[in-house]
Amino acid sequence: MRGRARARDLGVVVGALPTGPLNAITDVEGVLVGHTTIDDGADLHTGVTAIVPRHLTAERRGLPAAVYSGNGYGKLVGSTQIDELGMLESPVVLTATLSAFRAADALLTYLMDRSPEGISFNPVVGETNDGYLSDIRRRPITERHVLDALEGASGGLPAEGCVGAGTGTTALGFKAGIGTSSRRPVVDGAPVTVGALVQANFGGVLTVRGVPMPVEELIPGAVDEEPVGNSCMIVVATDAPLDARQLGRLTRRGIFAMGRVGASYSHGSGDYAIAFTTAPPQLPAMPDAGLNPLFAAVMDAVEEALLNSLFTATTTTGVRGHVRHAVPYDRLPETAHGEAVV
Repeated sequence: MRGRARARDLGVVVGALPTGPLNAITDVEGVLVGHTTIDDGADLHTGVTAIVPRHLTAERRGLPAAVYSGNGYGKLVGSTQIDELGMLESPVVLTATLSAFRAADALLTYLMDRSPEGISFNPVVGETNDGYLSDIRRRPITERHVLDALEGASGGLPAEGCVGAGTGTTALGFKAGIGTSSRRPVVDGAPVTVGALVQANFGGVLTVRGVPMPVEELIPGAVDEEPVGNSCMIVVATDAPLDARQLGRLTRRGIFAMGRVGASYSHGSGDYAIAFTTAPPQLPAMPDAGLNPLFAAVMDAVEEALLNSLFTATTTTGVRGHVRHAVPYDRLPETAHGEAVV
């Protein structure tokens, strides 16, 4: 198999809306992404991914935000305060399930360093369980790993696939990881940007533009077992002026988009979406009647981000000899390209 590619590189185009220049969450101005990857080639395949909005400053302590739990079998540190106040007051850090609490403490260090007089903070940390490929009980994530991801966050196209918090994740029977995408819908005559980043680690049958692609058919002999604790974290950023209630409507569309790629939404899957806006606070929220282009943008961006998380990942052998194969491009049927199959 040649070098890994994004969905569009393979001719798999989701929806008709244009993407941003990078087709990534970093197309939303001021949104940065950083990774720290731990991969010893044997039992450890894990890491940290940080989504850092530069708009959070000493003067602007929060951004309008919302959280939606599609299935709450997970650990999303800081979610109840976002629900209560409708504000995001920290970067969003993603990691492995049993490292979420160490990551939250490290994020607290980061926040306290930036606000020496503060006495209350709400670090936000999401997780998925990478224990199928990584020795999750070792909890290898340290404060330094988290700070490196936060401090090294940058614009540009983020790395995807087996990197950061996606190093050891699997989805739909294949190796998965981190994926990102963006859309530029026009609202009231002006373009706005919607970006998504996902940490994919959930069960189901891979479906590409309506075409089911079971792992046992694409890779004969592959083990098709759904790991315990599978989940998905979805982060949506936009520059559209929205309030927290409207952002909640976007988060639900993010969870809906998982169904397009074949998610099973199983009992043990913690499926969460977080959405925030970087729009200047003085702008009034747009009317609900104008949200349809944003709904379409979220659905398409999350779907493509999920496909990118799979198509850019590489075959990985992990703890206890478990293997997750990369999606084989040469087995993708022609019907997965171009127009969707109905």
